[in-house]
Amino acid sequence: MLSLLAGAVAQHPIYWADLGLRPGIDLGFFTLRFYSLAYIAGIVLGYWHLSQMVKAPGAPMAQRHAEDLFFYCTLGIILGGRLGFALFYRPELFTDFSHPGWMPWGLLRLWDGGMSFHGGVLGVLAAIAFVSWRGQLNWIRVCDYIAVNVPFGMFFGRIANFINGELYGRPTDVPWAMIFPTDPLQVPRHPSQLYQAALEGLVPAIVLLCVFWYTKARWRPGLLVGLFTVFVAGARFINEFFRAPDSYLAYVVTETGLSRGQWLSIPMILVGLAIMAWSLWRRPTVTKPVGDTRLDA
Repeated sequence: MLSLLAGAVAQHPIYWADLGLRPGIDLGFFTLRFYSLAYIAGIVLGYWHLSQMVKAPGAPMAQRHAEDLFFYCTLGIILGGRLGFALFYRPELFTDFSHPGWMPWGLLRLWDGGMSFHGGVLGVLAAIAFVSWRGQLNWIRVCDYIAVNVPFGMFFGRIANFINGELYGRPTDVPWAMIFPTDPLQVPRHPSQLYQAALEGLVPAIVLLCVFWYTKARWRPGLLVGLFTVFVAGARFINEFFRAPDSYLAYVVTETGLSRGQWLSIPMILVGLAIMAWSLWRRPTVTKPVGDTRLDA
């Protein structure tokens, strides 16, 4: 695979099928898909790192809260991502009961693909709100801590999209253009999944980790989650210029000049900027350990 990528200029375009990628691991009786493994890897790595974060000074919660967040945020990602996909992109899934097999309802057929980033964000926010209410935690500060860990899952998820050969980019003549087997036009396209893995996953992860561990940002409620929102939504807005719009949403680009994902990202950028401005305007929080809960003083 590396040799093919290294020789991209001389071997233009690259055929995705020649990379030897498979959508999952065949266990004989079951195929363990890399997309599922990406979700698991992102959630487990996020939980591990959150457990390290709550041990550092200034944590707004304890380890037991991190364990609750691990469960409810996982639920929020799955439910919010799927419901958001149906609501924002495929509303017909709510009334589609035409599929064969044991699950005829299209909405619940997660293995057919279709998860919304924006819906997943809303699901996670709802999960954080519930855990914060039940544990009497500062909601915005918990959001800060969760935001630092979200890019892990986004990175793995986009890599899985590339391995699956799905959600490819727009036609292009760049030296690293690829032809994907599921493309009906069979033309060279941007490997936009890799762009998204970098700009929406890897880069935000590095930035947020550095800001959390090497600055005093954790003492300013809202700063980390605001930075995450601006960074990721801005990256999504940029990446949509390279990603091919879904066929059933191509009309949005034709009519408005922007994709559905870009229109959904604009309010996120504005909200993120507002949160950052509010955070920098307020005085830093002073947090003291109180028993096992570490509530704000």
